[in-house]
Amino acid sequence: MTFLQPFVLRGLPLILIPVLIHLINRMRHRPQPWAAMRFLLSASRSSVSHQKLRQFLILLFRVLAVLALVMFVSRPLAGGWLGWVLSPAPDVILILLDRSASMETQMPGAPVSLREQAVKLLAQMAEEFDETSHLVVIDSALRAPQEIARAQNLAGLSLASATDASADIPSLFQSAINWLIENRAGTAEIWVASDLQRSNWQPEDPRWKAAQERLASLPQKVRVRLLSIAGTQELNASVSLREVLRRQRLGQAELQMVADLQRNVNPSASVPLHLTLDGARSQTEVMMEGQAFRWRHKTALGAKTGGGWGSLELAADANRRDNIAYFVYGSETVSRAAVVAADAPSARFLRLAATSVANGARQPAELVPASGFTSANWQDKGLLIWHDPLPVDAAADRVRAFVEEGGAAIFFAPGQMDSQRFMGVSWGEVKSTTEVKPFRVGRWEEEEGPLAKTDEGLSLPVSKVIFLRRQIISGAKHVLATFEDGTPFLARQTLGRGELYFCASSPNREWSSLGDGPVLVPMLQRLMQTGSRRLQQQDSAACGDLSAADQARRWTAVDTAAAKDIRTQAGIYRSGDRMLAVNRPAAEDEPGVLEMEETRRLFEGVPFHLFQENRNATEHLQGEFWRVFLFGMLLFLVVEGLLILPRGTVVRREVSAPRRSSVMSASVGG
Repeated sequence: MTFLQPFVLRGLPLILIPVLIHLINRMRHRPQPWAAMRFLLSASRSSVSHQKLRQFLILLFRVLAVLALVMFVSRPLAGGWLGWVLSPAPDVILILLDRSASMETQMPGAPVSLREQAVKLLAQMAEEFDETSHLVVIDSALRAPQEIARAQNLAGLSLASATDASADIPSLFQSAINWLIENRAGTAEIWVASDLQRSNWQPEDPRWKAAQERLASLPQKVRVRLLSIAGTQELNASVSLREVLRRQRLGQAELQMVADLQRNVNPSASVPLHLTLDGARSQTEVMMEGQAFRWRHKTALGAKTGGGWGSLELAADANRRDNIAYFVYGSETVSRAAVVAADAPSARFLRLAATSVANGARQPAELVPASGFTSANWQDKGLLIWHDPLPVDAAADRVRAFVEEGGAAIFFAPGQMDSQRFMGVSWGEVKSTTEVKPFRVGRWEEEEGPLAKTDEGLSLPVSKVIFLRRQIISGAKHVLATFEDGTPFLARQTLGRGELYFCASSPNREWSSLGDGPVLVPMLQRLMQTGSRRLQQQDSAACGDLSAADQARRWTAVDTAAAKDIRTQAGIYRSGDRMLAVNRPAAEDEPGVLEMEETRRLFEGVPFHLFQENRNATEHLQGEFWRVFLFGMLLFLVVEGLLILPRGTVVRREVSAPRRSSVMSASVGG
């Protein structure tokens, strides 16, 4: 037996109060010898044993009543058959509902989505507990517990509707455990309805271990029941945007888009793709070969100088939530670069390569001394080129703020080892070679990033660049290019809205032939375009990942006249001068599904069942049986009350004494 409020058991010594009262009352009435009472004592001696038994029973029932009160308040639990008999239904049922974008996939052979089917089944199964259990729903989008009166109300709640957000299942369980602890709930079952998408469950997350330990530490047992909803094998395709850039080309403004198309079938086919640009809709045919395809597209903006919005949309299929991707673009701006370099020859190459063009005039990048870096004017800057030891203290904070605002920064090898780390990256050993056998780049990312192919589909001559010196990049996570021996040449880190790049060499002639221009110029010009987002009010965000400051703002939907919630629905939103494109998280397009055995391991040590599995009666959870003690206390008090009632009324018979006159007459006559 366990207790939900074991601290109440400290009141068990209170059962001695009736005994103490009884003893005190005995001390108040001390017997005094009296000769005349000897006759009465001898008359009542036959009922003494009966009176002692009666007093003992009164005392016993008073003690039992206090004991039952203490046990009732401590909320005891019993397991096994006793718990099942005394408490057949859980005190609370916590329903964790996955309503991520992937749950909008249609059921096989049915016109309903996985989410709609899950809500229907959960409502049916919870209906039998309407009168016996508290029903609490926690959805994956808002994660705010909400109690519902009846199970049939679940389908009509807004927290059970479709969303474009992802699901953080470990966080859902943390919310459920917190609710159980804060509300001191009794027996509980946690019901989970999900399609087991791996990116949502995150089985490697350490929070699962913490959840197991917290569930095991609860005084009551908690059962987890899983409703696994299978997806469809019908055709489904998805579209997501990788990059949207506005740029000037031959004196004309154009919008350059890079999108990823995915589908669950392999054969080649022509896929219709609809482009909406500032409300105007057009269609193009995309030939897909295989399951994944990267699509590049350019569209002219004409004489338009302001910003705008648009979307890419596929034809309806098994899941409409992944058929559309939204984007915004800013007004025409000129992004400039700043160069921090102590090496004069390298600084000259970098300034020329990062030249910006404004109104037909060319402006080389601005040279900023390291000593005046923090006080420099960054209002029109989109790119920071750093050819010096890594920044520290105030300079490091300024670089972080610059990148988080949407700017781009690239660090070239300083030429000396530096133990100082910046965003987890540091410079290691410098290695040299000869012109006879120089270092060369053997692999680089050609689909995205600063070394991608040109608009005409031509590769940059990266492999032809000769490197005589290189410096090790330590701690890089995402490597975009490597030398022939696998050593990183160019690495990227994401920070806020912007990006950080680390290059293992230098444009100095003693280091490489980068200064010749065919690779360095397009690389820096593309980074300037990437950093131009810092100068624009337009931005994009993943649905469900908005900051607290953005959620506090008042947003109005632009892409539709209907009301939309920016927290849960993708679309184009405006708040004042700022425009925001909200899309489903990229993880929702990942096809991986959690295996059932792996799912069971996440709940190791916790009672776990599928809804399809039958339960034995002996497997029932612990049940609260405080009602037994409540009714027991009332029964003890009633019996004690009956015992202390006064006995029946004693009928007194008076024997009349003989009259004195008669006695006297008899005496005289004798």
